[in-house]
Amino acid sequence: MRGTKTNLNYLAFVIGNFRFLAFGFLLSFFSSFGQTYVISVFNPDIRAQFGLSHGDFGIVFAIATVGSALCLIWFGRMIDQTDLRRYTMTVLGGLVAACLFMAAAPTTFFLFLALFALRLTGQGLMVHTAATTMARYFEGARGKAVSLVSFGSPLGQGLLAIAALAISKSVGWRWTWAAFAALVVVGVVPLALWLLRGHKERHQSYIERAAAQISPVRGVTLRWSRREVLKDVRFYLILPVLLAPSYISTGFFFHMAHLVESKGWSLTDFTEAYFLYTVVLGAVSLITGPIVDRIGAVRLLPYYMIPQGLAMLAIAGSDHPGAAVIFMLASGVTVGLRVTIGGAIWAEIYGVAHLGGIRALATAFMVFSTALAPVTMGWWIDWGVTMESIALGCIVYAVLSSLLSWFALRFGYEKMPAAG
Repeated sequence: MRGTKTNLNYLAFVIGNFRFLAFGFLLSFFSSFGQTYVISVFNPDIRAQFGLSHGDFGIVFAIATVGSALCLIWFGRMIDQTDLRRYTMTVLGGLVAACLFMAAAPTTFFLFLALFALRLTGQGLMVHTAATTMARYFEGARGKAVSLVSFGSPLGQGLLAIAALAISKSVGWRWTWAAFAALVVVGVVPLALWLLRGHKERHQSYIERAAAQISPVRGVTLRWSRREVLKDVRFYLILPVLLAPSYISTGFFFHMAHLVESKGWSLTDFTEAYFLYTVVLGAVSLITGPIVDRIGAVRLLPYYMIPQGLAMLAIAGSDHPGAAVIFMLASGVTVGLRVTIGGAIWAEIYGVAHLGGIRALATAFMVFSTALAPVTMGWWIDWGVTMESIALGCIVYAVLSSLLSWFALRFGYEKMPAAG
């Protein structure tokens, strides 16, 4: 009965808030144009066009990613000060320009600028806008809202990457990016504007609630600014566990060819198992939404890395092909939990008055971790460190970061003063 009631609650929530949820889902889905899994489809064509080696292209991509993370810190906070409709149109306009720039880039330098713009608008601001608005405007149901909206990302990962490959084979990689730009202009922009109709009333209601938001843990007003968050020890103790899935998953997926070779597995079988990762990620994210709304992201955070630890243990302890399946399933569980918990945790701790700036800061660190993982793991591989040893090191990281977050959230509320 409880499961049926939860399903009905979910359905009623979707029906009652369909338009705004669809807005967040739309941004999450089309953020794929700036994500690694879509850009990587064009990897061979781009390297051939500009005469880049694997390493050269990796460096260009990494620098563009880090640069976008730095800019995200500033651009992301503007969502706290700008009308959402204007902010969204600016982000989508930037994505269109990035796609066109990618289609026409004449040299490696302009390729770098195009990648920078794609990473900033797609991977950065599109996801940031979707997650921030869901956490801000759905105070009592932010877990369900974030989990529903975030499902757009794995769906885009499955559909848009395939579409990109098919279109590229037909018309070439440059015209594919031009087609992406046209799709955003003709389809995404007008649809986003329509889905945001009536937002003025929603925002006014949010302002009235935010003026007297109370912490469910301490009973104090939560209106932390980003400057105050930067002085809060809890932020730095919580951050490592939130970065862990991005760092670990990105590193192992980036070096999957070496992992498969060292294990004696089939690369085809391993990549096909990636479907399990995507399905589990989406399913866990949806399931976790109501749980976060009921008990809070704060209580779940110290424990959500347990499946990722099991994934690393499978890699470290076995060469059997079944270990790859365990790796995909368990990693998908943790990343699915991370999507929902990460979307709600900062609002629970610091409030929503300056949520855009706070999330932009945390997201920038996440982007840094995704840029750092391929490089650091690549160095270790070059130095002769086995994938099994790297997996064991990741287990240590998962345990220590979880303990830090447990300490921060168990003792932090009582011993650290509230801002406001």
